[in-house]
Amino acid sequence: MKKKVIGNTSGLKSTQIKSLENLYHFTTPPDCVITDEQARELVKLSFETKRQIGLLIDRAGKTKYVIAGEPHRIVIPVTPDHMAVPGKLKGLRCVHTHMKEEPLTRDDLTDLALLRLDFMAAVCMKQNGEPGKVYMGHILPDEDGDPYRVMEPCTINDLEIDCYNLIEELETELSRKNALYKTEREEEKALLIHVATANFKEAHASLDELKDLCKTSRINVIDAVVAKRKKIDTRYVLGKGKLADLTIQAIQKHATMLVFDTVLTPSQIRSITDFVEMKVIDRTQLILDIFAKQAKSREGKLQVELAQMEYLLPRLITKNTAMSRLTGGIGGRGPGETKLEINRRRVRDKITRLKKEIDKVRKQRHNQRAQRKKNRLPVISIVGYTNAGKSTLLNALTNSEIKAADRLFATLDPSSRKLRFPRDSEAIITDTVGFIQNLPSELLEAFHATLEELDDADIILHVIDISNPRYKQQMESVDSLLKDLKLHKAPMVYVFNKPDRVDMNTFEDKWLLSCGVAVSATKKETLPPLVEKLESMIRLSNGY
Repeated sequence: MKKKVIGNTSGLKSTQIKSLENLYHFTTPPDCVITDEQARELVKLSFETKRQIGLLIDRAGKTKYVIAGEPHRIVIPVTPDHMAVPGKLKGLRCVHTHMKEEPLTRDDLTDLALLRLDFMAAVCMKQNGEPGKVYMGHILPDEDGDPYRVMEPCTINDLEIDCYNLIEELETELSRKNALYKTEREEEKALLIHVATANFKEAHASLDELKDLCKTSRINVIDAVVAKRKKIDTRYVLGKGKLADLTIQAIQKHATMLVFDTVLTPSQIRSITDFVEMKVIDRTQLILDIFAKQAKSREGKLQVELAQMEYLLPRLITKNTAMSRLTGGIGGRGPGETKLEINRRRVRDKITRLKKEIDKVRKQRHNQRAQRKKNRLPVISIVGYTNAGKSTLLNALTNSEIKAADRLFATLDPSSRKLRFPRDSEAIITDTVGFIQNLPSELLEAFHATLEELDDADIILHVIDISNPRYKQQMESVDSLLKDLKLHKAPMVYVFNKPDRVDMNTFEDKWLLSCGVAVSATKKETLPPLVEKLESMIRLSNGY
């Protein structure tokens, strides 16, 4: 198959394009960054086309990509067959021309560090079109200082530098350094990024919560950054230059992924993943991943899968050309449908099937609620921020053993138990999925069947962890979500959990405790005031 020239070929003559394609026929010896013959041909073609020309050469010396650029730059394409991983380099060196005598530019050095290239070299062109100095640089394994080394300039006659052995030595050192940062469970290692345009105090609070989400998902946080901007960049969120700097910082610290504390639009995901060769996820993706791991019941799994599919559909993009090849046969509706279109159609079909399944769940829940109404059992629903102690409270009130853990979203599947009051009356008490600030809209929609339980609640128990420094924000987030979902009509009881973990001498909001009931869910002796209040509210609503 004939290899094509990548990049800007507009305005080139057919003979010039043919000459560029002939660059694929060169083979570079292992000891050389590039041969003098290749260098002369590159400069000659740059002089003729009045634009930079570049090559990406693999370690076997084969030219994998010929790139036609602009007068001041080339754009290195996405290379799906050569991806850098922690402890390794890309396996490709970039050699390109500069239209005048100038050293490696900031863009050159950024590409070198960001893409983990084996080498970056620029062959300069003199005014008469002859080759000038050659500037070269390579990655440095050190964490402090610049992530690269710029070598002394040389001529095209001095390009035998034992290139292959130098690359191997660099990779050996990179692998050794990366091994020092391996965790026991081989966790992902992430740099967290929050872009703040106004309230920086809230930014740090949100970033702290993102750290907790990462902990729940077993992601090792190597660093967290708050980037200040006047407004969010529509393509790169925090700007291309800042993104490059942070990505290089992440690579130096052996991170495997970037986690953005925001919802990335499909176009932002496309721009960022085309620019950096690391895993990139946003807050929504992280929460969806946690829900997928934690869901145990068929209902929970259906709801999470629906949320994942609805999140995925507008973001179905590709970084390689495989998706754009025409296809036919089994799974395709016709020979003109692309693989990307097939994937989108399959996701849409799956969303339709999942919605039908969840509708069945809604009908079952409706029948269960109707039966409870028939039996005239009052319903108490527990709500609250994730990890506030909802499941622990349910266990304590009903002597149950529902799974409870000190992490975000430890339980997703709703649980119902009978609560017997001292005067022999009974109620059904239900636990719902925990809320969180900026809960993804996909999840809210998917979990609507679960949250419908709150529609028929006679009393809502809002559990608040007052030992959490952000308890006020969490309380407001839950109240706001309930209001948005129109689930704020039932009488509400605020349950202030974990007061035993708070120094009441310094606690600033003692007045708030009078608005509800303070309990320690792990200490049953603190529960009678809450039980009495619930029983009296139910008796009052029944006219006793």
